[in-house]
Amino acid sequence: MKIKVLGCSGGIGGDLRTTCLHVDDDILIDAGTGAGDLSISELTKIDHILITHAHLDHITCIPFLIDTVCGLRTKPVILYGTAETLQVIKDHIFNWKIWPDFSKIPTPETAFMGYREIHVGEPFTIKGRKFTAIPAKHVVPAVGYLLDSGEARLIFSGDTTVNDDLWRIANATPNLKYLIIETAFPNKERQLAIVSKHLCPSMLAEELAKLTRPVEILVTHLKPGEVNLTMSEIGRNAGKWRPRMLEQGMELII
Repeated sequence: MKIKVLGCSGGIGGDLRTTCLHVDDDILIDAGTGAGDLSISELTKIDHILITHAHLDHITCIPFLIDTVCGLRTKPVILYGTAETLQVIKDHIFNWKIWPDFSKIPTPETAFMGYREIHVGEPFTIKGRKFTAIPAKHVVPAVGYLLDSGEARLIFSGDTTVNDDLWRIANATPNLKYLIIETAFPNKERQLAIVSKHLCPSMLAEELAKLTRPVEILVTHLKPGEVNLTMSEIGRNAGKWRPRMLEQGMELII
């Protein structure tokens, strides 16, 4: 399973793109602004979009993607999410006011888009590749994802704050190769991180102290303008783990 990072920033500007992971050629995990860099040919191959939560930086390209490819495909693009997340998207995006309801057109029976409700802790398979939604703790209902190729595994935390469930799952996951975890703010904004249910470097270090399994740590969702400061603080606070910054264009193989 190949995971290419199309976007991993906490904001935009210049070459920065928000969260989007491209799995093989047919799956996206979130569809932030990074999805917009795919060619039309690549976009038409996206059959499945796994959503962590309904914040705009994680879903902003979904409406444009559906609109772009709808006439170029013979089957619907399926959106995966928890009941709460899918309901937000139905109510506030595909509602005919913000964007057409592509789950109803051209007809409900031949719709360009469909929904699949997922449940935390219940694995599902897409063409032999296994995915499991795992708990995240954010200001809206949210999940992360455990990816399992059959040979190795990757955990993507999604947007989360202090989360004991994440470490319970990570510590119990054999052949865990990568752990992608957010750290949105530098330490000077720790209170903002707490209120908005994100992490800062000191909080990340406290969380990593719960990890007992060796794994490569990759940090995502850093805020533009504070990347160097945040990563230097991560190096000082969580140096034992030697976290690296997740970078746009990076490819991970599991």
